[in-house]
Amino acid sequence: MQRCHIVALVGLIAVAAPGCSKKEGPAGAAPEVYVADVVQKDVPVYLELVGQTKGSQDVEIRARVEGYLDRVAFTEGTFVKKGTLLYQIDPKPLQAALANAKANLATAQARLDKTTTDVNRLTPLAKQQAVSQQELDNSLSARDAAKAQVDASKADVDKATLDLGYTTITSPIDGLVGTTQVKAGNLVGRGESTLLTTVSQVDPILFRAGVSEAEYLRLAKRVQEEGGQPAARKKADIELLLADGTVHPYKGYVDTIERAVDPTTGTLAMQFTFPNPTKVVRPGQYGRARGVSETKKGALLVPQRAVAELQNLYSVAVVGDGNKVAFRNVKVGPRVDSLWVIEDGVKPGDKVVVEGLQKLRDGAVVSPKPMAAAPAGKGAAEPAGEAS
Repeated sequence: MQRCHIVALVGLIAVAAPGCSKKEGPAGAAPEVYVADVVQKDVPVYLELVGQTKGSQDVEIRARVEGYLDRVAFTEGTFVKKGTLLYQIDPKPLQAALANAKANLATAQARLDKTTTDVNRLTPLAKQQAVSQQELDNSLSARDAAKAQVDASKADVDKATLDLGYTTITSPIDGLVGTTQVKAGNLVGRGESTLLTTVSQVDPILFRAGVSEAEYLRLAKRVQEEGGQPAARKKADIELLLADGTVHPYKGYVDTIERAVDPTTGTLAMQFTFPNPTKVVRPGQYGRARGVSETKKGALLVPQRAVAELQNLYSVAVVGDGNKVAFRNVKVGPRVDSLWVIEDGVKPGDKVVVEGLQKLRDGAVVSPKPMAAAPAGKGAAEPAGEAS
C-alpha cells in the first residue's frame, strides 16, 4: 500500500515538472523607466551665512560724574530723538563746586591785579635805584605766580562747568533706547562710569557673520570680475532671511570685511548693511544673509532623484545606444531647486534615469519614457558643502 503511494507521488511530480518549466521560460519585456535630458545653463550659486544683527550705532549711555540719580526721563524700549533728555543727576553738589571754583578764580584774579600793580610801580623806581633790584624781582615772581594761579582757577571753572553739564544726560543719536540699568535715587558714577542704558540706531541695521576662507576667496574673485572692490561691495543684492523664514523686504550690501581671519574659528568676519525704515529688525536677532557667490557658466544639471548615493559616492544611470543602461560615477556640485549640478561624469544630450533605478543593473535594456520637465524656479543654487 505504501509503495503504491510513492509511485503515484513520483508520477505527479513528473507530470508537474513540464508546467513549472514553462513558467520560468522566456524573459518578459524590457522594464519601463522614466528619463530626463541633461540640462546645460548658467547657474548662480548662492551663499548663505548665519549671523546676528546689531545697530549701525550702539551707544552706551554712562554716568560721567558722581551723583544721585534724580529721575529717568524716558520710556524704555521706545525711539528717541537726538538731544532727548534721558537722565537727570542731582546737580546741586556740582553747582556748589562751580561756585567755589569761580570764587577761587576771582581771588586769583585779584592777586594778579595787585602783583601787576606792584611791578608797574617798582619798575621805574628800580631804574632810578630808588628800590633794590631784588625787590623788583620779587614782585615779578609774585606776578607770574598769580598769573599761573589765575590760569589754574580758570581750568577749575571749566571742569566744574563740564561736570555740571554732565548731570543732564541726553541721547547722542536718533535711535531705539533700551531698558534702564539704574533707577531714580541710585548713586551713579562712583569710581567708574556707570552704564545707564544703550541707544541703538536701527536704520540702517547691520548684520555680522563669519565666512570661511574658501567662500571668501570665491566672493573676492566675483568682486574683481565685477570691476573692483568698492563698487561691487556697495551693490544692494544681499537678502536677509529672518528667524521666522521670511525675507527682509529691503536688500543690503557688503559693508565691511574684517582685516584678518580669526585663528580660533578659521573664519573671516563680514558685515552687511540693510535698510530698516520700518524698524522691525532689532539688534541681536539671528538670521541668514544670502547672496550670489559665483555664477557657473554652462553648468550641467540633472534631477536630484536621478542621483544615487552610496558611501559618499554618487552615480547616475545613463541610457545609451540600444536603450542600454550604463551606470556612471559623477562629481556633484551645488543643488539648484529640484536639480543637481554635475561637475563631471555626464555630457549635454545624455539621458539619465529618474524613476525605476531600483530594478536596473548595468547593461540592462530598458524601455525609456520621457519625464515631465521639472517646474522652473528662481535658479538659486545651494552651496555644494550643504548637499546631502
